[in-house]
Amino acid sequence: TPQRIPYDEAVRQEFRPAKVGDSFGPTWETCWFKVELSIPPAWAGREVHFVWESDGEGMVWRDAQPVQGLTKEGEKTSYILTRSMKEPEPRSLTLYVELACNGLFGAGKGSMIAPPDPDRRFTLSKAELVVFNRDVYELLMDLEILLDMAQLLGEENQRSFQALYTANQMVNTCDVTDPSTFPAARDLAAAIFSQRNGESQHTIHAVGHCHIDSAWLWPYEETIRKCARSWVTVVRLMECNPELTFACSQAQQFEWVRSCYPGLYAQIQDFVAKGQFLPVGGTWVEMDGNLPSGESMVRQFLQGQRFFQEQFGRICSEFWLPDTFGYSAQLPQLMRGCGIGRFLTQKLSWNLVNTFPHHTFFWEGIDGSRVLTHFPPGDSYGMHGRVEEVLKTVKNNKDKGRVNHSAFLFGFGDGGGGPTQKMLDRMKRMTDTDGLPRVQISTPDRLFSALEKESSQLCTWVGELFLELHNGTYTTQAQIKKGNRECERILHDVEVLSTLAVARGSTFQYPASQLQRLWRLLLLNQFHDVLPGSCIQLVVEDALQYCAGEQGVWLGGHSPSGALWDLLGGAAGVSVLDCQALWVEPVQACVWVCEICFCLFPKEDGSIAMENGVIAVCLDTMGRLTSLRLVDSERESVPDGCCANQFALFDDVPLYWDAWDVMDYHLETRKPVTTLLKPLEITLAGGLRGSASFSLQIGESSTLTQEIILDATCPYLRFLTQVEWKEAHKFLKVEFPVQVQSTHATYEIQFGHLQRPTHWNTSWDWARFEVWAHKWLDLSEHGFGVALLNDCKYGASAHGNVLSLSLLRAPKSPDAMADITHHQFTYAVMPHLGSFQEGGVIQHAYNLNFPLHTVPASPAQCPAWSAFSISSPAVVLETVKQAEDRPEAVVVRLYEAHGSTLVAWLQTSLPVQEAMLCDLLERPVAQGRLLLEQRGLRLSFTPFRVLSVLLVLRQ
Repeated sequence: TPQRIPYDEAVRQEFRPAKVGDSFGPTWETCWFKVELSIPPAWAGREVHFVWESDGEGMVWRDAQPVQGLTKEGEKTSYILTRSMKEPEPRSLTLYVELACNGLFGAGKGSMIAPPDPDRRFTLSKAELVVFNRDVYELLMDLEILLDMAQLLGEENQRSFQALYTANQMVNTCDVTDPSTFPAARDLAAAIFSQRNGESQHTIHAVGHCHIDSAWLWPYEETIRKCARSWVTVVRLMECNPELTFACSQAQQFEWVRSCYPGLYAQIQDFVAKGQFLPVGGTWVEMDGNLPSGESMVRQFLQGQRFFQEQFGRICSEFWLPDTFGYSAQLPQLMRGCGIGRFLTQKLSWNLVNTFPHHTFFWEGIDGSRVLTHFPPGDSYGMHGRVEEVLKTVKNNKDKGRVNHSAFLFGFGDGGGGPTQKMLDRMKRMTDTDGLPRVQISTPDRLFSALEKESSQLCTWVGELFLELHNGTYTTQAQIKKGNRECERILHDVEVLSTLAVARGSTFQYPASQLQRLWRLLLLNQFHDVLPGSCIQLVVEDALQYCAGEQGVWLGGHSPSGALWDLLGGAAGVSVLDCQALWVEPVQACVWVCEICFCLFPKEDGSIAMENGVIAVCLDTMGRLTSLRLVDSERESVPDGCCANQFALFDDVPLYWDAWDVMDYHLETRKPVTTLLKPLEITLAGGLRGSASFSLQIGESSTLTQEIILDATCPYLRFLTQVEWKEAHKFLKVEFPVQVQSTHATYEIQFGHLQRPTHWNTSWDWARFEVWAHKWLDLSEHGFGVALLNDCKYGASAHGNVLSLSLLRAPKSPDAMADITHHQFTYAVMPHLGSFQEGGVIQHAYNLNFPLHTVPASPAQCPAWSAFSISSPAVVLETVKQAEDRPEAVVVRLYEAHGSTLVAWLQTSLPVQEAMLCDLLERPVAQGRLLLEQRGLRLSFTPFRVLSVLLVLRQ
């Protein structure tokens, strides 16, 4: 069937005979097999396995429950029917095997990351009943470890010779035709493994793991089955290995299994209670660490931690993000605000240029918050428990002498799979064996507790953890990124307006359950292979469908306009709500002022000049800025002989990771876009707005049309851009050379900003040739600067005096059609006096991203009203929402945006009865009670501090 049908439906279908060698498919289809088997009476007392091998992913069902995952790539090809057949166990039984026509890593053709082959067939290569000879298996495991020790410890280590001689003795002792010789051979190995280490030996904390990408080379629906296949296998292992621990993140995956496999979920809950199945991470999914907004990151923790508390009675104390593509410098504060002081990741080992200098250290964010951070020194979250891996863990550790403990995450990952019995058996032999590090099955809590005791000597890394690879993910799949920004805006607006409507006594019902559902969809789409765009076309289609649903606002009529209508009391006329300042004012107040300060006129050479009393612009026939001046100061922004708003096309052929990477050598292929299809012409002649438009040909077959817009009294020039993109392995950017000299540019990140160099003095500087920003980036010298604003772009760079915004890429793997479609986006350029803080860049970037909502209303019936006001322009009121557990309370989130220490007063017209500070999980903080003073609530900020205020309203 093309569908993923449930067990109850599958077993009612008509089955036809199948045999080994048959093939099934094509890709993404599902086959169910009914397996009738009978164990021979002669096998009584023997360990009997059902062996199933296929290049698809399988799941064994028994008595209507999933009991074992079967994945050849994950070294899981058998289900243990019985360890010792005894009466009255049934000798005949029926199993069902659910086979997914995809492999552990999807169905790429010729390469793992190639687009899926839609016509691929999957073959059943083995279906057998077998007797498992455990004595032989144990001998082979002993020999494997001894031979690895002999080979890997080196000639200078006497233990390598001892291991080699012991292995040789075992071969001489063992007669494969005489099982009675096996015990003596095993005793020889046991003598080596029983020789203990000294007290100073490094301790490796081994934790079972199964990194499952929530979507990547397979769609979301298949991930649900991957979770079930992998976790049921872990449960089987735990039944036989009570020492096994298994760390598992992503609340979304727990929720999927809870909904689709309730029997399995009940077993998981039992093992959570036993301390073996370990929920970690605290987030809804393992999200991208760069691109989600600050509020989205808060909601990742809020939804995740609340889920873990509700389901397992505890929140997570470790943030678990092993495989994302960089880490925002604001994450330490967000972790701390959600009850987390420990962080584990691994991805920086992928740095292309510089080797990160630590494996265990304190990570300090832009506000000064610090978290204890650990990178497994083996540089992997998918170890197999081999001697080579444990030796690398010790040798590779860059903090020798400071700490003597390391993490060792073992199990097949990315596509699921998890630990195997072989991995456990290997590590049992290395528990405390002289010559090898001490290997113990452990937990993240025990690891970090040991590291905390040794932390006095640790170094501190300040600022972002920048991954020097995968920087193409700031641009790939532009539609997903645009949908992400739009959904963040819509959910913000719905929450603000709904909260205010309810707080003012409206009959409007706050859509709490609908908002939770929508937030969880958005958070799911922020998974680190979806929002970055490194996924197959099926995932892109799912993600865009989810975005479309949110943009349609599935709130049963509770749209932003609906909430605003209730907020205004259903008045007639026209009023405007500014969702950032939260002011309601009649729009007519500014019309007559705007009409007299705006002018737009063409020149003889085809260029067009615009002026609105704030900025003056001159555009050539190709839409390029030849002049951009501040009217009052006459300060020119564009250097002599240069043109801004210059489009450039680059060849974009990475070494391997097509959708992920932009290589530095692409910069050598720059070609300015100069083919004009339609010269610049005036489209709006003035009044409140003036604009001009033009069209260019991009590459061989793509077109770009742009309307350049200047609004009355607006301090920035907007570029409304539409592109029909049909390129292959090309990279489109727009460049703004500016008359500013500075060694650093400033980029907005979550709840703040940071600086990155504009030069390439060192390899660390040069590795940041392509970086990320949110709504703005700015280049300023003392007294003057220029900012680039955008409404849905993330990739950017500032080299020398040129600001660049990355617009579109065209990779072909793993999605052959990535970005080949119509695109619409807006960016803006804003010159300013003073610093970007003094020039109001932050506020105007918000204005561009949060346009006004207009609804019919009467100024007479709806007088001007302010819900909130802040005494300092350095403080941004980011979020207004109903409290999660207290419908009578409102949560207001603010942050210091300038990088300053100050006291600000928050005033509100809402009927506040009580106010207190709370953490990001909305729990009141100790001594956080706030006085309701005449000036409002007194809030103390240090640079980039995020504050959440809980306002309890009078009923």
